[in-house]
Amino acid sequence: MVDKSVNSGRVATDPWDEVARRLGTDLYLDLQPDPTASPRGRGARRRHSLAEALRAAIDDGRLPAGTRLPPYRSLAADVGLARGTVASVYQELIAEGWLVARQGSGTHVADTVGRARTDAEPTRARAELPPPRHNFALGQPNSSLFPRADWIASTRRAITEAPDDAFAPGHPQGTARLRRSLASYLARARGVRAEPEQIVLTTSVMSALELLSRSIFGDILAVESHGLPFHRQVIERGGTSTVPVAIDTDGAVVDDLPDAVAGVLLTPSHQFPTGVSLSPPRRTAVIEWARSGGRLIVEDDYDGELRYDREPVGALQALGPDVVIYAGSVSKSLSPAVRVGWLVLPPQLVDTMVWAKGIREPDASIVDQLVLADLIDSGAYDRHIRRSRQYYRRRRDRITGRLARSGVRVPGIAAGLHAVIPLPADSESRVVADASRRGFALAPLSFFRHPACDVTDGGSADGRGLGGGVVVGFGTPAASAFAADVEALADLVGDYLPNRRLRAE
Repeated sequence: MVDKSVNSGRVATDPWDEVARRLGTDLYLDLQPDPTASPRGRGARRRHSLAEALRAAIDDGRLPAGTRLPPYRSLAADVGLARGTVASVYQELIAEGWLVARQGSGTHVADTVGRARTDAEPTRARAELPPPRHNFALGQPNSSLFPRADWIASTRRAITEAPDDAFAPGHPQGTARLRRSLASYLARARGVRAEPEQIVLTTSVMSALELLSRSIFGDILAVESHGLPFHRQVIERGGTSTVPVAIDTDGAVVDDLPDAVAGVLLTPSHQFPTGVSLSPPRRTAVIEWARSGGRLIVEDDYDGELRYDREPVGALQALGPDVVIYAGSVSKSLSPAVRVGWLVLPPQLVDTMVWAKGIREPDASIVDQLVLADLIDSGAYDRHIRRSRQYYRRRRDRITGRLARSGVRVPGIAAGLHAVIPLPADSESRVVADASRRGFALAPLSFFRHPACDVTDGGSADGRGLGGGVVVGFGTPAASAFAADVEALADLVGDYLPNRRLRAE
């Protein structure tokens, strides 16, 4: 039940809040008396110890400039001294310049005190790489698009309306409100067939894969020949080996799937990194393959919402909800800083996954789950997705148009936040090394290749096989730098085209 005294807009007076305000902040000071000392003069020694402890805490930075100290009555109770003793210590440190007393705001550490660092006591700073000059890093949307105002509004509503038990230890399946919201949204936007009871909330697709590997996958899982390496790594860390399946212009070559595997991990809506979609005949074929052999399909709906100039590609899960585990998150649609992901499971697997997580939610923020539910229910999430599509479509058009003028065709870019720029396999390493010297953040295509795969088709990347290339995230660059970044990228790639000498002449 919601407490109407809080949620009606009238905040009731809380007597404990008034007490807490009077007590002020917590302050730890070690004033343990010397057990070998004489009882005579103990009070004076403890007064001296308090003054020295406060000076030391200010000097070494534990009490930075401007820190508000607790009222002397509260500190006296905490350290077991008389109020008058603590008050006199405060006065002494004020007189020495360590503290300042401000009318109506209590006693604070003075702004001018604190030990100055010297060359003899250098601060050990962790070495950090300089930021890239041209940031085409992968795996993140443009941070300026995060819907801050909508997030704040949804946070206010979600926290205000949440019942008290929402802030108790969370159920491993996740909050019921978000599961209801997701079931409705995924059905409407992605064609997913699921009830809220089939959804288990996680922090990311990666964490979901690790849970699946520990609890549901068998000994061997098939994966696409090119994909996110850390997804393969968490699967293998959970005790499941992976074998690659080739990719062509119709997506994963499902006819090549081996029989001796427990299932397959696919990115059917927007294959990562090539960007192709799994063709309708192959979608049907892989569902039949799973059903005929008692196998599972894990569908990573990578960038499924961020489509531009193609018809919507629905979730594979709709064709086989009995054999497909659907995985998704908001890391691309909102931000990787929002740690909310989900699994839509066949009903018979829900209990297994819940028990794999434990008796309570170990990682996810229930507050973030409540806020995301409000974003979805209020329509703010849909509005954000539509705005994002337009923003990234313009970026996609800018980068593909500029590269086309240099003679480079970029395939598989009808959706998502990245592009694969094809290159001869024998030039990939040279391009990446040169890109590093010029200050680019990007990735070689070979980084995503399964270790058991070879470069195919004579080292070409024309759609009949995957050769070499570089993968660039066009969502990442700042708006102020995007035009210059694209020009620099075109210059970099142009220097390695086969006809570069003719172009230079």
